[in-house]
Amino acid sequence: MRTEADRTYDVLIVGAGPVGMMAGCELLRRGVNVRIIDRAPEPSPFPKALLVWPRSLDLFEDLGVLDELRAASLGINAFSYFSDREHLATFPFPRPLVPLCAPQCETERVLRGALDKLGGTVERGVRLLTLDDLDFSGRIDATDGVTAVLEHPDGSIERTRAPFVIGADGAGSTVRRLMGTGFSGLTYESAFALVDTRIEGDLPPDQALYYQSPAGALVIVALPDGVYRFFCSLAPGEEVSAERMQRIVEQRGPKGIRFTETVWESVFRVHARHAQDFQLGRVFLAGDAAHVHSPAGGQGLNTGMQDAHNLAWKLAAVIHGDAPAELLASYGPERKAVAERVVRDTDIQTRAWMVKSRKGVLVRNAAFRAAARTGVASRFYAPVMAGRRIAYPVRRDTQRPGGRAACRVLGRLPGRARTGAVFPREIALRHGFAGPDADPRAWTLVAVTGASARLREDLREVAAAWPQVSFAAVSAAEVRRATGCAEQGYYLVRPDGHTAAHGHAGDGGRLRAELVAALGEPAQRQRRAARAAGEASEAVAA
Repeated sequence: MRTEADRTYDVLIVGAGPVGMMAGCELLRRGVNVRIIDRAPEPSPFPKALLVWPRSLDLFEDLGVLDELRAASLGINAFSYFSDREHLATFPFPRPLVPLCAPQCETERVLRGALDKLGGTVERGVRLLTLDDLDFSGRIDATDGVTAVLEHPDGSIERTRAPFVIGADGAGSTVRRLMGTGFSGLTYESAFALVDTRIEGDLPPDQALYYQSPAGALVIVALPDGVYRFFCSLAPGEEVSAERMQRIVEQRGPKGIRFTETVWESVFRVHARHAQDFQLGRVFLAGDAAHVHSPAGGQGLNTGMQDAHNLAWKLAAVIHGDAPAELLASYGPERKAVAERVVRDTDIQTRAWMVKSRKGVLVRNAAFRAAARTGVASRFYAPVMAGRRIAYPVRRDTQRPGGRAACRVLGRLPGRARTGAVFPREIALRHGFAGPDADPRAWTLVAVTGASARLREDLREVAAAWPQVSFAAVSAAEVRRATGCAEQGYYLVRPDGHTAAHGHAGDGGRLRAELVAALGEPAQRQRRAARAAGEASEAVAA
């Protein structure tokens, strides 16, 4: 039996795919010690998931590795749809909403490099067997952690005490099974196949092509280095091969395409499921361990990495004593709401691919043509796919301006930044509270002022009571272009860039209430920080 000598860490991460490594990077850059294990002896060499959408690109930018990811990928500038080979519509992405197509193995390579620079490592061939001391009350304060039982490559067994655990171990998650939570949803009747191959013929190098027919869907996506992915639905019992996919392309897809060099092929079933609970006390689920869905729109990898981003800053805040443990209770509701929406949206897309009835085909085709003619898809749906419409639920009235403020209504309009959504990224970058040089642990109180120096100083004084809150002043005109709100006031921005609260001049009491709700009274923060420092010293001494 191994012991955990010289192993001092705050968070055990089970699974070293993109979600686990993103969680590790986000925790490490906030000064949290992590231990990452993965049962696979080597990183996966397969391309798997492809698209990285702009909201996820923000995370790579904050890690300082966006340029490296861009160098390993290509931009997908449009989605084009066909029905029985007849062109229906092409939906171009505005430049700020263009996703990158990066084989998952390349995305993982970039994250491994970031993890290494931050001092993190992955222990390979280490398998989680069980979690002892799980407290099923769900309370953070019911215990100081759980005991993870691990099996190493040589067969030896280790018992290690983990203050917190993140299960990023995929759709067949051991952590989820040990939590005992449900994984409800459905499995599509059809199997799906993919072949990545080089070709002879003419295909656009910057588009995803969707060929829909009663025989099934065929999707073609350009990958870097001249490779194309061909993805299709299969009849029950049908097997995949490059030869079979070639025939499907000849029957359903673009003409004049011939496969020349197969890179990878696979068959898999598609599920639409999400966990009943994303958290049990000190144990959390993220990525495919928490939700799986159709690959339509390339959302899965992005949703998982954003789970990790949401959870990491909250864990860091609690571990450092910057926020009360109750903050962690917001992880599940916030990310479950996103997961449920993604499962629903991708299910709708998948069913649209597979429509067979004549009436259904006519309705679908008319909808695509109308969307292209009116520009609805590019204006409204593209930002959703890009992750620019994610907004977490507002839980308290004090998160919004008091009275009958017009921006309460404006915030409901598509395209308007609102409470719960990401604060306009371009403004945050300009003022230094986003990007690789920003303090990843800091909240930011953004003062929106005109000629009122008094309001600016009043807000600065409020922020000064909480050391973890930084201060930035921007003009009302600068913010109005993105939010529609022309009032002087404030935005309270979380470490993950989402707006926690918005108010106007005269809403100082509402702002203080939100700061206390999120971070506790300033005196409580000092006691938490002292306690966290003491626990860290004791762990090092031990």
